[in-house]
Amino acid sequence: MKKFFVLGLGLGAVLSMTSCKSSESAYKKAYEKAKQQQAVATEQESTQTQTTTQVEVTPVTPAETSSADVNSVQVQSEKVTVVAGDGLKAYSVVCGSFSLKAKAEGLQKTLTNAGYNAQIAYHADKNMYRVVASTYDDKAAAVQSRNVLRTTYSDAWLLYSK
Repeated sequence: MKKFFVLGLGLGAVLSMTSCKSSESAYKKAYEKAKQQQAVATEQESTQTQTTTQVEVTPVTPAETSSADVNSVQVQSEKVTVVAGDGLKAYSVVCGSFSLKAKAEGLQKTLTNAGYNAQIAYHADKNMYRVVASTYDDKAAAVQSRNVLRTTYSDAWLLYSK
């Protein structure tokens, strides 16, 4: 009885090992299919390259903001303390908010390298570090600066320091 059991177990093991072997024809079919898809993609690229036209792009300069535009801009009022920088004026343009100071310092360094007088302000109630790119006494100037910064930092917003 044990002999038949061991023989059956051995036969099952041999069959299971040989049935897992992939057939060469399956690999060949996959290779041919991939080659055909690559040929179609290359043909489509050459067709698209032939039909592209050159478009002239005119850079957009920020327009002067009217008083109506300035009044409609939302300003968030928070009590913040300056952690790194010269100090904040009434209106500041915030480009990023982070719970980790190290991340805020990274963005501050990026903005400083871009030519901004970047500062870090801490909002204790929310435990957030605000990265301020520029700060102004005038709301209109802050709005204009925010609009320029939104080309790079789409979430830039205005902060009114209490």
